[in-house]
Amino acid sequence: MIARLKFFSSRGSVLVIVMITLLFAVFALVAFIEKAGNDLLVEQHEAESRRLRMEAYSALEVTLAVLEDFREASNGLHSPAEGWNDPLTFAGYTPTEGRTVDVSFEDESGKISLPRTDGPTLSRLFQSWNLTKTDADSLADSLMGWMHRGHVYTSAVPPDYEQYSPIYEVPDRPLRSYSELVAIDRAHDVFYDADGQPNDLWRRFVAAVSLLDFSKPNINGAKPDALLAVGQFELSQQQNVNDYIAGTGNYTTQGSGYFQDVTDAQRISGAAGGNLGAFGTTISALRVFITVHDGSSQFRLAAVVTPQGGGATTVTQTATSERIQAASAAAKATGQQPNQPNAAQAPKNTTPANARQTAGTTSLKYPFTLLEVRENDEIPPLPAPPAEPQ
Repeated sequence: MIARLKFFSSRGSVLVIVMITLLFAVFALVAFIEKAGNDLLVEQHEAESRRLRMEAYSALEVTLAVLEDFREASNGLHSPAEGWNDPLTFAGYTPTEGRTVDVSFEDESGKISLPRTDGPTLSRLFQSWNLTKTDADSLADSLMGWMHRGHVYTSAVPPDYEQYSPIYEVPDRPLRSYSELVAIDRAHDVFYDADGQPNDLWRRFVAAVSLLDFSKPNINGAKPDALLAVGQFELSQQQNVNDYIAGTGNYTTQGSGYFQDVTDAQRISGAAGGNLGAFGTTISALRVFITVHDGSSQFRLAAVVTPQGGGATTVTQTATSERIQAASAAAKATGQQPNQPNAAQAPKNTTPANARQTAGTTSLKYPFTLLEVRENDEIPPLPAPPAEPQ
């Protein structure tokens, strides 16, 4: 009897061990299947993204070709109202079967060019956002001091970045990123909330001010803030110009319009006043958005383009240091050649284009310069439009 009990006890232990082993095997198999499924989905997503990416860049090339046709015919791009608002349809472009492609534009040169603006213009902009004149002047003063070497502060207490932790020096060049605002004295308090996150004024600044360098805003795409701060238009003048361009209000029947000469805007704006000479009528920088849809999948592409010759440029000036410049000045005074990292000792007349031609190749005469290209998650969301003037 005892032997039989020992036998059944031993047999039961074996079954328990087998069941536990099977249970672990099942868990391992389920985990493996889930991981394999996720890996397959990632591979499928990447493969689909590569296919849609080719479609997006093809649509961009077609779009730029259409823009170049209009640019040559009209001596520059002025506004989508010229007829290039739907470039793919204009060109007869047909996406791959089952896909749709959307194209939209934003006139980046309709904003205030931060590298070209001045303190009074920035102060007017900030005052229009209900900042007091004292606060607006102080904020503009801080921004100008951050961007321009030798700026003479008008504030009673100028920024002292050596008291910050960590200590840093101002770059003495225009902003390259809106995120720099967090480091600028007074700008941090205005453009960020208590948690250190960008607030509505930060978003409004992004919508109104461009980091690109161009001579004059395009009045055909000018933001209301640009009309007020740069053009010093009254609210009624802003409304008249906006209605004419958008084809609303008194201009509903005529549809969207645009100016080929800034003097025409005086007739539309009505009341005398305003600095029309501060505006141009052609686009210096155009932001192109391409979105390719294929079922539930999509690929987004955003590019900023500028026409060759006279268009907008990015900020290429590097941050400066007083110590570095002082050393350079001392070296020049003693007749020494300061070190120039990455400076090639090339003949004066040698340019990249000449070098290519010397090598026996032909340079591509591309009509636009790509200032920026972003894909999918790299594309920041567009700031919400500011409230209409009352």
